[in-house]
Amino acid sequence: MFKDNLVQLRKFSQMTQEDVAEKLGVTRQSVAKWEAGESIPDLDKCKQLADIFGVSLDDLANYEPEDNMGFAVPPKGKHLFGLVTVGDKGQIVIPAKARKLFDISPGDQLVVLGEEGQGIALVKSESFLALAGMIEKLK
Repeated sequence: MFKDNLVQLRKFSQMTQEDVAEKLGVTRQSVAKWEAGESIPDLDKCKQLADIFGVSLDDLANYEPEDNMGFAVPPKGKHLFGLVTVGDKGQIVIPAKARKLFDISPGDQLVVLGEEGQGIALVKSESFLALAGMIEKLK
């Protein structure tokens, strides 16, 4: 997990092991050992790595592409919750991880937004209405 994510993020960022080592104040050999799985950096260095690559510390350490349709580690604040199937009446089940993260409970109302060519999004109604109210006040 960690070692594979580190290699993938470094290459995606078009950085060499030397570049990463310089930013962290460590040797290139240390970075090479982390990428080979021979050792792991301390927590402070892990936090710095997550910041360098713009990902969460949790994703840097634990992200599994196989569990996420093969996609690479997402940027901090972005999430891929997997596939859902649309039922006969158009219903979907929002994955538990998404419901927990966004505090969605039974009975909550969601606004369905859409942009042609882009897709749809769900927003809690109170958040959407609060934003709409702020925009109206600016007019």
